[in-house]
Formats: sequence, C-alpha cells, structure tokens
Amino acid sequence: MPPRKNVLLAPVTVTPTKPLTPSHLKGLLWTDVMFRATAPLAEVTYRYSHTTYHVTEQTVGFWEYLDRSHGETDYAQLSEEEIGELYVRHRAEERPRSAEVLRPYRDAVEHSGWTHPASERLLKLWAGHYERLGMHDPGLREHQPPGLGLEEMIERLSAAGLVLDQRAWGGPVYLDLTRYGMPLRRIVTSDGRPNYLACALRELLPLVPWYDEVVLLYDRELDADYQLLNRVLTRLGPTVRRVPVGRVPIDGRITSARYGGWRGHTAGVLLGEAAETCGDDTDVLRLGTRLYFVATLGPGQRESFRHDLLRNCLTVAARLLKRSRAAVTGGTGDLLDALDRHRRGHTYVDPYRLTCSLLGSGRPAPDPGLLSAVYL
Repeated sequence: MPPRKNVLLAPVTVTPTKPLTPSHLKGLLWTDVMFRATAPLAEVTYRYSHTTYHVTEQTVGFWEYLDRSHGETDYAQLSEEEIGELYVRHRAEERPRSAEVLRPYRDAVEHSGWTHPASERLLKLWAGHYERLGMHDPGLREHQPPGLGLEEMIERLSAAGLVLDQRAWGGPVYLDLTRYGMPLRRIVTSDGRPNYLACALRELLPLVPWYDEVVLLYDRELDADYQLLNRVLTRLGPTVRRVPVGRVPIDGRITSARYGGWRGHTAGVLLGEAAETCGDDTDVLRLGTRLYFVATLGPGQRESFRHDLLRNCLTVAARLLKRSRAAVTGGTGDLLDALDRHRRGHTYVDPYRLTCSLLGSGRPAPDPGLLSAVYL
C-alpha cells in the first residue's frame, strides 16, 4: 500500500466573543466530519488555536471594553447569550482604542497565555456543546501559541520577497503578491496591530512544510484573504486546498454576529430544542445535526435556517440508526473503501458527498462502523 499522507486541517477559528450561531455550527460540523472521515486514510492534524488569534483587535478590543465598562462582572455566572449581548454593545460603541491601550492585553496573551474571564467562560460553554455534539476538541481551552512571532513572520515573508514593510516611514505592513496579479493586503497597521491574516501566517508558515496536503476551511466572506494565504503557503511545497463553507442565513439575511441577529438561534437554544425531538439519545442528536448542517444546507448559503428541517433530520437520523443497528458491520476494508469514494483526487474526504451518501430512498442501511467512526 502507498504510504499514508500527512494532512493539515486548518479551519478558520471562531473568536470567543459571542455565542455559537448556525453559521458557526455549520463550519465546525463540516470540519469535524472531514477530520474524522479522513483520519482512517491519512495522518491528520487538526490545528485550531484560539491563542493565535486572541491578539486580533476583534478580541482584545472586546476585552478592553469589558474591563473599562463592566469591570466588576462575574462572567462565570453569565450565559453565552449574555456575553454576546455585551459584544453587540461593544461593536455598536464604535470607539476604536489605540494600540497602546490594547498592548497590555496582547502582551498578556503572547507572554503568559492569558485569556479574559469572559472568553474563558465562552470556551467552557463551547466545550460542553462540542461534547454533546460528539465533535473532536482540538484544544479549545489549551494554550497553543503560533510557531512564529510577529517580527519573525514579517522577516520570513521579506526573505521571500512577499512583504512591503513601510513601518520605517510610519506606514503599515502589506502582504505583497502583486507579482501574481493579486492586490496588496495590509496585515499590520502602522501602529503595530496585526489582523487575522497576519495571525494565520504566524501559525501556518512554520507548519505547512511538514505536510503533503493543507486544507483551509473558511467562511466564503474571507475568500479574498484565503486566496492570498493559499498562494503564500503553496510556495512552501504542500498542496493547498481551499474549502469555502457558506454561512447560514437567518430569516433570509446573512449578518455578522456583532449585530445580534443570532438571538433565539444560538447553539445552546438549538441543542435544547433538539432534545425535545431526540430526548437523551446523543447518537440521534449527533447524526441528525450533521445531516442538517452538512448534507441539507450544503456548501452554499442560500438556504435559511429552519427549525422544522432540523427536527426532520433528527427523525431521519433515528430511522437510519435503527436500520444500521440491524445491519452487519462491515470490515475495516469496507470502511476504507466507503470513505475513499468521496476523495475525488484529494486526500481529504469530502464531508458533503459522504454525508449525502447516507440519504435517499433505496439506499442500503448505513454501515454501523462508518457511523461510529465519523458521526457518533
């Protein structure tokens, strides 16, 4: 048999500043199915570091707002929705703080792995959601610093001729891929504030040379940045695959979580509603949510979230599990063949094609081994 390839899954992270929404759940479940389905076929690393991205203004700006406006709050007693409401107020304030004001927060993250109590509370709640949904926890609450410091990352890009650094003249730092017909992209402001793309480069530049294939899963709204990231990482040797995953509209609208359109649709609310359909049967919950967020919603973003379709998928999951439990478990070879059919020239298994293969009239009962390995 050919040697197993090394695959790095690097999904976009959800900053711990608001509740998990249907869009977040879709991306997380999509990644989870890909990870668990690819693991029997390759050596897979699932890199998902909150530490790396805590230093972005989206996060440290929120922390500074909380300390300035709600310093006496006991965040351990708040729900994710209550913390999310504070985030909405912060973003509505529109009072950006200077780099000097935010620097102590960035230094605390960089040098001691510190996380604000509000985000610690969210990550603890999210870990509970992960457990109920049977998702692999890639280290939600662990300190996982990136392999490069900010200056090291800029120096590495400079050595490759991929950066325009204007800080000596009071300007910002740009990722420069104009030789490839791509626009300049600012990654560090003139006063030293890195954006999400700068953090991704700090994390991925030292990692990707060790892998045969790198899979970038991300929100379609970030496609321009991920095209740039793809071009940079490809220069380091591995095959890079971009997998954009569409957001989930709520009542026909796609809005950022900063505006609060998630009310009544957070992960905690949806899990509570799902329990009314499947009770304590976690297998039905885990399979049903994947049937909905992966197979039913698909990779696009045209279909609004529908409670009735989620309940229907839970009902379908119960039927599939009943049929599967009565079936004969296939051997390891059968499982590998079933997974391999959904690779289509790349090493990773396509979550959408695999999950859709479970559905449809006239299909045989799902292999219990497949369900156990990937969905339960």
